[in-house]
Amino acid sequence: MNHELLYPDLAVNDAGWLTIAGFDTAALAQEFGTPLMLLNEEKIRARCRVYAQTLQTHFPPGSMALYASKALSFKHIYEIAAQEGLGVDVVSPGELYTAYRAGFPMERVYFHGNNKSDEDIAFAISHRVGCIVCDNLDELSAIDVQAGTAGITQDILLRLTPGIDPHTHAKISTGQIDSKFGAAIETGQAEALLCKALSLKNVKVCGVHCHIGSQIFDFTPFCDALTLMLRFLSAMKEKHGYEAERLNLGGGMGVPYVAGDPSIDYAANLLTIAKQLDEQCRAHALTPPALLLEPGRSLVADAGVTLYTVGGVKKIPGFKNYVSVDGGMSDNPRYTLYQSEYTVYLASRMNDVANFRCTVAGRCCESGDLLQEDVLLPEPRRGDLLAVLTTGAYNYSMASNYNRIPRPAVVMLTGEGAKTAVRRESLDDLILNDL
Repeated sequence: MNHELLYPDLAVNDAGWLTIAGFDTAALAQEFGTPLMLLNEEKIRARCRVYAQTLQTHFPPGSMALYASKALSFKHIYEIAAQEGLGVDVVSPGELYTAYRAGFPMERVYFHGNNKSDEDIAFAISHRVGCIVCDNLDELSAIDVQAGTAGITQDILLRLTPGIDPHTHAKISTGQIDSKFGAAIETGQAEALLCKALSLKNVKVCGVHCHIGSQIFDFTPFCDALTLMLRFLSAMKEKHGYEAERLNLGGGMGVPYVAGDPSIDYAANLLTIAKQLDEQCRAHALTPPALLLEPGRSLVADAGVTLYTVGGVKKIPGFKNYVSVDGGMSDNPRYTLYQSEYTVYLASRMNDVANFRCTVAGRCCESGDLLQEDVLLPEPRRGDLLAVLTTGAYNYSMASNYNRIPRPAVVMLTGEGAKTAVRRESLDDLILNDL
């Protein structure tokens, strides 16, 4: 092998094939077909435990990690979250219903979204979600009405924007003032939203929420967000006598996608937050609130690998080489959307010299349907197996049926074997709702 593998659960067997969590990718492709999403379940569970145990041990009572469903949503992922003691956040009735059908405890569900309809809110209340994260004044009024109709007092958090630049890609940055999410602290809108919420009889303002962005390696912006949120809560206590029971700092800690990306010590980052929370609450004379976090990518991304079969190699002298595979933007649109970097291996010939520079292209009828450019591989041949790493987050959840391409199967790699968690879509599935 002529390169170091990105993650410790990857290896190369005697036949020169890539293995994942001890499973031979050749055997997996043979059994389940390609494209194929693989997830190392124990890796997911281990990361869940880092969050759950650190928050339970070092933070105020009630602190909890909430799995961010948008990263990857299907029934078994909610079963894992429930078993590992996490809550979940959901951003649509679809995610909420999937968690519900998986038997997830609804009192540990937080319902997000910047444009919840009256029907969405009623659906959440009827399914007894633990908390609704309120984005704006219009939504606040709608929650109050729907809760009153149901005859309950609904727990809510207020989503605020602290005005933080997390130095990540603009399309996954959400904490700045001019965001579509939440009410800005700096403009006074956050205070107005809180005052309005405190005047309503059918909601209980349990606390506040912020989320500054995604795939963030520098931990400083999280510390800055905590400082701003506690400063706001201190002012609200002084001006309005309000103290928050919960403070939700959102998610966003990154994972390495390519060699050179830093690895994050998630527990160490959390301990930094614990110390800062204690010190600043003392300084502001605040009762330390339960801390909530919303990890998504950092729980599932690096547990995922997608396998593809090479269809053809096209060489354009003086320009570039293309390697086409049997998937693409239909199962992973992230490169097309914002040029996300991925590590790519020729899984069937890991010991061959990687000296063929190429662009990995998908099968969709779009010139922009690319999985990665400027990749060095052993020169592929038709039928070779190609692996793209770190596809556990925002791949299957963003997949589509563009060109009427069925979505791939999702297979969990466990100590008991490889088990299908989501079956491969069939052609009949594609026309299921056609009349």
